[in-house]
Amino acid sequence: MLAYEDLVAWAGDGNVTRADAAAVAGWRIPEGQKAVLVDVGVPLVDRLVERVAYQTDPEPVLETENGKRLYQLTHERHGDEVYGLRWAFGVEPETGKVYHVLPNGETWFANSSIDRWLLTLHHYSLRVGRSPVLTDPGERIAEVEAELRELTEELKGIDPPAFDGRRGYIWYEFFEHWLC
Repeated sequence: MLAYEDLVAWAGDGNVTRADAAAVAGWRIPEGQKAVLVDVGVPLVDRLVERVAYQTDPEPVLETENGKRLYQLTHERHGDEVYGLRWAFGVEPETGKVYHVLPNGETWFANSSIDRWLLTLHHYSLRVGRSPVLTDPGERIAEVEAELRELTEELKGIDPPAFDGRRGYIWYEFFEHWLC
């Protein structure tokens, strides 16, 4: 099981935010997933999680294009506060599935649960941090592609449903944009 200290070891002190138990108490997600947010927290992850922003309302507030609402976990904004583009990770009520919500409200599946999402972020960050090719790719596109294929296989082992498809699955989309 992942611990707060595991995330702090690579994310750094002050870069892992645990949820306030009272803030998530009313969320309609599995109790074990609430406990993970309170005990372990969410780390900042370069290019993926720029700001942890747990919502405090007991009803989901993160709007999606299909009318579903998710509980907000993170919040990224590019541009000014009123007109800027907004991305966020959110968790689906009842199921606890994690999605990445784009500025237009489109949702991309991230992981089958909060704990699988955190394990995926943890493994991803450790691997990137230790890889000279991924840390400083330069013009080594073939090496980056090979390493991303290996990383994809490792992440599939953590949460197979996160890799059941390509379009609309954040990890495949993220790795494809990595090469742009």
